[in-house]
Amino acid sequence: MKLRAASTITSAFEQFKGRLEITDLQASTVSARQQNVREAVEKELEVLTSFLIGAYPRHTLIAPLNEADIDIFMVLDPKYFVSDGQANLLDRVKRVLQRIYRTPKISRNGQAVTITFNDFLVDVVPAFNRNGGGYLIANSISETWVSTDPTVHINVIAKGNAAHDGDLVPLIKMIRAWNRNIGHPFVCLYLELIANEMLTGVTISDYPSALRYFFDKGRERIKTKISDPAGFAGQINGLESGSLSDAISQIETAYARAIKAEGYARDGYSSLATDEWRKIFGDYFPAYG
Repeated sequence: MKLRAASTITSAFEQFKGRLEITDLQASTVSARQQNVREAVEKELEVLTSFLIGAYPRHTLIAPLNEADIDIFMVLDPKYFVSDGQANLLDRVKRVLQRIYRTPKISRNGQAVTITFNDFLVDVVPAFNRNGGGYLIANSISETWVSTDPTVHINVIAKGNAAHDGDLVPLIKMIRAWNRNIGHPFVCLYLELIANEMLTGVTISDYPSALRYFFDKGRERIKTKISDPAGFAGQINGLESGSLSDAISQIETAYARAIKAEGYARDGYSSLATDEWRKIFGDYFPAYG
């Protein structure tokens, strides 16, 4: 994607922030699409309630939309619950969707049924209300029922963002963009939660220094899991793929480049500073000019 050049580091980060937002038209498409998917399931199954979960309602989803997925949580009537019926439940939802959407790109994917549209993915996660609070979702791989409450994750990030006067979410999006640029080694929710944790009580005065702070403190923090704020899943692992040593190396590299970028900017070399930030974030970060 070609970006308009930036003449200062401040303007570069403002452009970068904007480029990570999906457009109003895309947001409208997401709204209509997810509503249609919900209605498709509701035609054949008794749904108690449904809502969006994941990065979209946490407002941390990043552009481009065609590399994103929209997650729909559908709480079903308990009459569909069978203690060993995890795979059957997902297959049932899959068949319902296949009758509406005439595409071969509908698949059972662990805990969800994934519909692959041309512009983005939609994951449908069937669930049941859990005794004592929260929800149960089916894991067809481990053949278990997983206790969770994704609404807690939404509220945690919303509360943290409010405490930072709206600056936490844009920062998290930049961290997610870094994760994407290095091949997605980290679980995105994990990065969001540790960013919120590490920045509690810390002022985000500007994005460059906040990112440098995250990479600095993150070098040690990523060595351990983080407690799931929902209180059910225990600990959330930070790694999506690869080894811990590779992950540490990646964040060490990002920290070194952020230090170098800040030094160049401080000495008036905005072009060199921009080059370092582009090494961290890739071409989504605007070039200097």
